[in-house]
Amino acid sequence: MDIQSEKLLAQIIRNTRIAALGTLRDEAPHVSMVEFVVTQDFSTFHIFGSRLMPLFMDLQKNKRMDLLITESDDGRTNPQSLGRVSIRGSAELMQNGEPGFTPIKKMYIERFPESESLFKLEDFGLWRINPKGGRFVAGLAKGYNISPETLLKVSGL
Repeated sequence: MDIQSEKLLAQIIRNTRIAALGTLRDEAPHVSMVEFVVTQDFSTFHIFGSRLMPLFMDLQKNKRMDLLITESDDGRTNPQSLGRVSIRGSAELMQNGEPGFTPIKKMYIERFPESESLFKLEDFGLWRINPKGGRFVAGLAKGYNISPETLLKVSGL
């Protein structure tokens, strides 16, 4: 991957606040919009929501998921040239008090201040997404397979 594409990948991950989260429900794919935060080294992504929502119920049954993060639509003639990254991995519910929970909660509230009151509700939880691999499309005819090592490398750009 060229340096320009690596910088675009880092920019998309850092600057985008919402993603499409794909889960499995009754052996069929299901996709929903989620807010997310990512650790500085891109080693884990985090989402937050009610365990009573179908999307999070899916994750409780099957941890496999895919997170699609895209550049904002800027009205260009060919939207297929927008950069996008699909992160394939597994999600696990974090326990309040476990190592790392408090800093991630703080990061989430800083990015999404309206979520602070929801952290007090028992049915809401913070999920850790552990990337296993994925695909990054930097534009037309510029697609790359990515790994956790790729994410770590571009996080420094």
